[in-house]
Amino acid sequence: MTLESSVQRSPSLLDASCEVYVHDLAALSPTDATAWGIPGFEGELQDFSPDYWNAIAERNRDMVADVDAFDDGTDDNDDEEDFDDVDRVTADVLRDRVCLDLALHHQGETLRLLNNIDSPVQTIRDTFLIMPNDTAEDLENIRERLSRVPDALHGYCESLAEAAGQGRVAALRQVEEVISQCEDLAEPDSLLDSLGLPEADPIVESAQEAFARVAAWLGEQLAPHAPHEDAVGRDRYEQFSHLHVGEVVDLDDAYRWSLERLREIEAEQQQLATQLYGAGTTVREALKKLNADERYLITGTDALQEWMQNIADQAIRDLNGRYFAIPEQAKTIECLIDPAGTGGIFYTPPSDDFTRPGRMWWSVPKGQETFHTWQELTTVFHEGVPGHHLQISQALAESTNLNLWRRLVAWNAGHGEGWALYAETLMKELGYHEDPGTRMGYLDAQRLRAARVAIDIGVHLGKKNPEATGAWDASYARSFLRENTSMTEASLSFELNRYLGWPGQAASYAIGQRLWQQLRDDALTQGMTLADFHSTALSYGSIPMSILRNQILD
Repeated sequence: MTLESSVQRSPSLLDASCEVYVHDLAALSPTDATAWGIPGFEGELQDFSPDYWNAIAERNRDMVADVDAFDDGTDDNDDEEDFDDVDRVTADVLRDRVCLDLALHHQGETLRLLNNIDSPVQTIRDTFLIMPNDTAEDLENIRERLSRVPDALHGYCESLAEAAGQGRVAALRQVEEVISQCEDLAEPDSLLDSLGLPEADPIVESAQEAFARVAAWLGEQLAPHAPHEDAVGRDRYEQFSHLHVGEVVDLDDAYRWSLERLREIEAEQQQLATQLYGAGTTVREALKKLNADERYLITGTDALQEWMQNIADQAIRDLNGRYFAIPEQAKTIECLIDPAGTGGIFYTPPSDDFTRPGRMWWSVPKGQETFHTWQELTTVFHEGVPGHHLQISQALAESTNLNLWRRLVAWNAGHGEGWALYAETLMKELGYHEDPGTRMGYLDAQRLRAARVAIDIGVHLGKKNPEATGAWDASYARSFLRENTSMTEASLSFELNRYLGWPGQAASYAIGQRLWQQLRDDALTQGMTLADFHSTALSYGSIPMSILRNQILD
């Protein structure tokens, strides 16, 4: 068993190469530099043109060549050149992650990238969320980056047009979603007007006009070529699944497991519904009663923000020293309201030096003023501690053992989102859902994640639906999601469109959780304590679960 955090080590040649690699990526992708906390690129913005994607691919190819060269140069007679245990893990992770990225680029997936949550429009929009606006220099950086938005959007359209010429266009549903998002950003009082720049600043107006032009271009030029079919097919889905889960998944087995898991969760919820409101109460009726229960009601975003912050801070105090050794830097988390208002909750990591803290964002849709703590307590654990905030901060704190790429860049959702779901279950196991209302919320969240697996695989692989009344499609998926979640209709629509346009990602949560729980059970069987398992497992950063398993288990 390797404990990377137990040994202080000097940076290796591979570490040095990874350091250069990350800074080269930061120069190519300034929005990533901002997310990673690497200074010097605050006013810049990548243009998302075909040349940009080719430059990223070329740097990735060079990095893989570096790994192979270092590995080939290793021999038993030259200890200084040999990979140590940390380098071997780094090399395995690099080959897995970077080679997958290169394969997807080669197949044109980067050029056609367009969906409602993870494509260049959202990257451009969201980078301004994490840029500071406290000083004159901060505002000038925002202004400079904002001035580059028109060129970035123009380059993005060039990529989409080149992909369209090859017959590769996102589904019409996703095109329409991005049109709507662009139109929102073009409106007065949009997110772009809340960045701290003077009212009616011409740079803001220019960016808004650019988003309006993209909306029009997408509608006039791309939408006529967009397929109505949402499914991407098994071949493409297998690659996306490997990318997101970090493992080669038996998709048919995962699909069967998700349906079995849904039946188990529903049975648990039915027992709780009876416990809460008496015999004969259905799960759906219990959820409605919980929404009407004033004990779980919060009104207004200020009160919501305060509640999130209090829960997140209390979890840090409770868990530190008992089940986790929380780094000092990770004891600060900020809970904020996202002005974009697209729905959902998400986390943005700290900068590498922790000068920008980790932040939990609630993207409250316009007009929503009531929130239900029975449903969302588990979400705060997912995004905060012991979820994403602890997981990512722990990796950043391993600066003496993990190189910059391992700390900042390496990520797969099966590990990351799987951990966050494992964290939700851990909090249930530790007694944080003794209240049957919040336990119903935990089960509601688990049921959603299991439903995602069925929807994601079912739609994209064209499987027969559980009732055997036909194949999975968007209409059936919407009904299935509505049946298996208590989300509002607005949030449900956003989530469904996300699954349809971002294949493999949503399924990676529950699949990753399953892998984490199996790994924990095996580690405890071999004699590890729970606290040791947590500290050891998180010390590796976000790596594919099979690689992590090889490091943890004897």
